[in-house]
Amino acid sequence: MTGKFLLLAVFAIGMAHVEGVVVVYLRKVLGITDVESNLKVAAENFNFPRKYLLIEKTREMATIVMLVALAFLTGGSWLDKIVVFLWTFAFWDIFYYFSLYVLIKWPPKLTTIDVLFLIPRPWITPVWVPVGISSMIIIFIVFFLLNKGA
Repeated sequence: MTGKFLLLAVFAIGMAHVEGVVVVYLRKVLGITDVESNLKVAAENFNFPRKYLLIEKTREMATIVMLVALAFLTGGSWLDKIVVFLWTFAFWDIFYYFSLYVLIKWPPKLTTIDVLFLIPRPWITPVWVPVGISSMIIIFIVFFLLNKGA
């Protein structure tokens, strides 16, 4: 694995922590307790004005835009760009949950239900699903890079 991919992972981990901190503040402002499932929040129509729901969607879009921009800046071929995007997305995803757990002990377990994204509509699933998929992506890319000779 090259130094470039280690630095990309470090970037994604830092970005994940920043997003985790933002979500901690959002949960506090919205009165969402630190241990409850986000399914209840989703069922209550997110319990905050539509204006703030739209603002949250822009935060989600900005996250994807940053990861895509990073992939375009650091990847060579289209395949490289896709690999960089998936690599950074996977590290961001796993360490987002890690940061939330370190900061507020949330999610309390991997079976806790979360609202992953709001775009184009809410994606709701247990936390183990995105963590598992992201872990598999990282493993797959490591094998890909080792076989490619990166």
